Amino acid sequence: MALSKESLKSKIIAEMNAQGMVTDGPFAKAGNLAEAIANAVVDEITANAQVEVADGSSAGSYKVS
Repeated sequence: MALSKESLKSKIIAEMNAQGMVTDGPFAKAGNLAEAIANAVVDEITANAQVEVADGSSAGSYKVS
């Protein structure tokens, strides 16, 4: 499954709403915060994450994309 900024943002917003935070409306900034966090997390993972395969013909280290 590919990483998705929008999917992660939706999950963060759902968790924030479950905790009672207001994430939409003219003065709500929690939705913007969720988007910033999602963007940063996905960017960090796609830039630096590696998968290690220990055995078999595919053994080695692979970049996450």
